[in-house]
Amino acid sequence: MVLWALRTVLLWSALGYAGFLAWQNHGALFAFASPPRVLATAPAGRPAANTLSFRPDRAGHFLLTAAVNGNALRFLVDTGASYVTLTLEDARAAGISASDLRFSGRVATANGEVRVAPVVLREVRLDQFTMQDVDAVVVDTPLAISLLGMSFLRRLEGYEIRDGALIVSW
Repeated sequence: MVLWALRTVLLWSALGYAGFLAWQNHGALFAFASPPRVLATAPAGRPAANTLSFRPDRAGHFLLTAAVNGNALRFLVDTGASYVTLTLEDARAAGISASDLRFSGRVATANGEVRVAPVVLREVRLDQFTMQDVDAVVVDTPLAISLLGMSFLRRLEGYEIRDGALIVSW
């Protein structure tokens, strides 16, 4: 009888604590439910200053070309990637020597764990917008295309999908 009472008290305490944690972190838990941020728009339907718009491909992916250290590279916009992620070929095209790469990190991906070499990209340019000193990684396993991840996206003023297009602002 005593063990049953103790188990019941522990269970209710754990549930209460979990509820307390959920209440404390409700902003992060329910961020998906918040309405999208509206960017300023210019009159007559023209894009606002300091914004770029990208249309998706037929599969719904946002593929774009960005100049990395002055060299044009193709990227898939990936909000699930923590870092800008370069293939070995794209790293080489961006002027990063394979001999300078130290594959000292590991990251979990949808395809399993991969080794990465941290790098800092001197410059990433999308059309007229330029960002300096962007944290990135180079993967040592085959990747179909480089990824424009959160180490770039979170430094923007904002990004959103509006009317089917990716809108970035700075």
